[in-house]
Amino acid sequence: MKKYLAKPIKYETSSKMILDYHYSHRTPQVIYSFGLYEDDLLVGCITYGRPATPQVAKSVYPDNTSIVYELNRLVILTNSPNAASFLVGNSLKQMQDGLIIVSYADRAFGHVGYIYQATNFYYAGEVKAHDSEYIWNGKKYHPRVLNHMGINNPVQWATEVGAEKLPTISKYRYIYITGNQRQRNIILNGIKWQLNKDYPKGNTTRHETTIKETQTGLGI
Repeated sequence: MKKYLAKPIKYETSSKMILDYHYSHRTPQVIYSFGLYEDDLLVGCITYGRPATPQVAKSVYPDNTSIVYELNRLVILTNSPNAASFLVGNSLKQMQDGLIIVSYADRAFGHVGYIYQATNFYYAGEVKAHDSEYIWNGKKYHPRVLNHMGINNPVQWATEVGAEKLPTISKYRYIYITGNQRQRNIILNGIKWQLNKDYPKGNTTRHETTIKETQTGLGI
């Protein structure tokens, strides 16, 4: 049996892993970083920070936006079962009590959010994505991928090269509340999003990156 351990790691460590293996190849604003160790080998990381836009915190919990965080990167470099859900669940246990954790499953990248479902997040419906993907030379490109390629204005780039702009695809939205049941109930009363456990279903895509010769990477 594999032995897992989740513990805090330095920003520099998680940042390198994200840049190397996450499909975005971009490090967000990070406040908390945790690593997943499998038999003492670092095989994953998860990071949390403030939501990408202040409007997210205001819309979900206007009474106290300072307690709203976003699970903004998850990278797993092992095929061992339940590794991702172990890291998510155990990192949340090490977070401060009384926090709202928001995360998204990007349908444009084939994600449904089964890891969040397995770790008892609330489902908060769909939200419209602001970024359109593009088809160019028979391949699909997300704006974050284009940004990594040095293209900072995807709309202008698409016009210049004749790329096809695809309709935006909504994301699935999830929420987790840290703390005991009493703390969760107090916060639940102030959350403005509609929450339930009626989770969406569908096929999910694993984004693979060769690590050695036998390991693959999952980036969410």
